[in-house]
Amino acid sequence: MANTPSSKELTGRRLGRVLTKLGHINRDQVQEALELQKRSKAPIGQLLVELGYVSHDEVNLALAAQAGMKTMDLTDRPIEPEVLRLIPAEMANNNHILPLNYDKDANHLVVAMKTADNFQALDTLHLLLGFRVTAVVAPATQVDKLIQQHYGEDDESIASLVAELSDADDLNELDNGSGTVDLEEQIAMADDNRVKRLLNLVLLQGIKDKASDIHFEPFEDEFKMRYRIDGVLYEMIPPPNHLAVSIVSRVKVMADLDIAERRLPQDGRIELVVDGKPVDLRVAVLPTMFGESVVMRILDRGNVNLDLEQVGMRPDDLDTFRQLIKKPNGIVIVTGPTGSGKTTTLYSALAELNKPGEKILTAEDPVEYDIDGLMQVQINVDVGLTFAAALRSFLRQDPDIILVGETRDLTTAQIGVQASLTGHLVFTTLHTNDAPSSIARLLDLGLESFLITATIEGILAQRLVRKVCQRCKEAYTPTEDELSMLMLTPEDLEGRDLYRGTGCDFCNQSGYKGRMGIFECMVMDDNIRDLIMKQASTQLIRNEARKRGMRTLRQGGLMALYEGLTTIDEVVKETMVEE
Repeated sequence: MANTPSSKELTGRRLGRVLTKLGHINRDQVQEALELQKRSKAPIGQLLVELGYVSHDEVNLALAAQAGMKTMDLTDRPIEPEVLRLIPAEMANNNHILPLNYDKDANHLVVAMKTADNFQALDTLHLLLGFRVTAVVAPATQVDKLIQQHYGEDDESIASLVAELSDADDLNELDNGSGTVDLEEQIAMADDNRVKRLLNLVLLQGIKDKASDIHFEPFEDEFKMRYRIDGVLYEMIPPPNHLAVSIVSRVKVMADLDIAERRLPQDGRIELVVDGKPVDLRVAVLPTMFGESVVMRILDRGNVNLDLEQVGMRPDDLDTFRQLIKKPNGIVIVTGPTGSGKTTTLYSALAELNKPGEKILTAEDPVEYDIDGLMQVQINVDVGLTFAAALRSFLRQDPDIILVGETRDLTTAQIGVQASLTGHLVFTTLHTNDAPSSIARLLDLGLESFLITATIEGILAQRLVRKVCQRCKEAYTPTEDELSMLMLTPEDLEGRDLYRGTGCDFCNQSGYKGRMGIFECMVMDDNIRDLIMKQASTQLIRNEARKRGMRTLRQGGLMALYEGLTTIDEVVKETMVEE
């Protein structure tokens, strides 16, 4: 057998040459594949596999050698149980990686993976578990077989890990109950592999369950952990109380926050790749009476669908909103409470307007999704970069469309008005109960009536209601008390079925799965502008808008109810009684 070529002979060479050097093919076969490539434009490795000259494994190992990476045959390769325990089963399966060796003194982990381009898995491994990582490439069949062999039956759960940590005397000793922890001890806690594994499992489970937030909350006698799924908080198995400092310290390390600062709020960001999809975690740490509370907002950038057609508006509302966002200038407001989907609606509008001929600037706190073609600015109040300061600078950047994440004060509102009057289209959000009450909110900020009527083109209010689980839904007859909550009578439901979920494994026994939007779109016209100039009440403005065809949030909720998509409880919770 010929000598195996050195890595220097293979690194950076053409793939055909690497495969030839490794003895898998000859020059004639490379030439045949190159001739075929002129017609098909397919990668040469793929063509050589299709011609039957090499296997997928041989191509992957050659690509690794070409990239200067070590390759390894894992046949009869023993792996220490302690090394296998360094990576949770879910992470090994999701990222297709297998731990081989660990040098504790250098905190250096060697892993095997199937392809040379799986570098994102190494970044995630370093960020979540804190190891210095080196990768070797091994045949995919061997890696899959060994992952199945070592991790297939090892279904480590949060419950089993919490039980193991409850008995961890060394971590228990670090919690002296006084609320003061030595900095070196905090760093030791954050680097403990059991804490890393627990936090890793919590994050992966939250992302898998499509949670929007993960809460770690310290109380006097317990440390709670909750997931927010479809807008509702669910309590999980609580970690042991003495792990509070360890978990918070680990989160701070991952988010690049000051581990020693425990008296002031801190905000940070963690970027992960899970199952090949980018996921952003926004971390907010808040000091409380019994320790630091942590909330992690999960922004699954791979899961976002920025398409106005998918936002959930009814066709007439969608047509009206599209007309508003295509105006040459003016202000369009989207209003609703935190977590009602305002940002998604605005991003979807901007995605539709994002053309080479338009300059779009956004000021956000935080920037939730990166969109190609948009100039996005992250607000930073600590250094004086407020919404008002950003907006002032925007006007010197020659924009066509401006997004102001939130209008919080008179200065921001006034500059937004100025931008609108000078020919720009401005999008912004407010926190109000419905569309008509946004007028009262702007007046309350101190904006003049004539400026409101001169600039605002339309206001969209929205809410998210939970959808009935399609797998366990059943028709039922509501009680009179339930109907009275919506001011309905049994006659209103004639010929209509209402549905509710009985609870199943698919919906975690909640009876709900997923959410949908309900909307209220108020377009400004001369009559409504006259009412605003006359300082009319919100109720009069609402009545006038309804006369002109505005469907209220309550009416939108009732339509979803009659279609069997949601429940009475959800509509009552998310919409106001109409007078």
